[in-house]
Amino acid sequence: QVQLVESGGGLVQAGGSLRLSCAASGRTFSRYAMGWFRQAPGKDREFVAAILRTGGRTYYADSVKGRFTISRDNAKNTVYLQMNSLKPEDTAVYYCAAAGSTNYSGTQGYDYWGQGTQVTVSS
Repeated sequence: QVQLVESGGGLVQAGGSLRLSCAASGRTFSRYAMGWFRQAPGKDREFVAAILRTGGRTYYADSVKGRFTISRDNAKNTVYLQMNSLKPEDTAVYYCAAAGSTNYSGTQGYDYWGQGTQVTVSS
């Protein structure tokens, strides 16, 4: 069992930056690939980024490539999402998740989810 708690969301102007954190409980954090997803009102939850267990490989949605960076610190049981050059269309609730499969870009590939943190980007 893994419990995930996101933090770091908030209100920011377009062009600004935010850093999201996701703290995991338990001693098995390093066994999981981790992902970030987001969900805007009236839209499906969509993939943002994923990072493999050792942090050696990362994946990004085309919409955030070059602007967002996912990283992890296994010693702190934490995964991060650094978001730069934010746009109003990045406004959403952001969720972190622990992957139970290698389907890193699909919600069905993840077994555990946090409660989400709101990110609002004003124009």
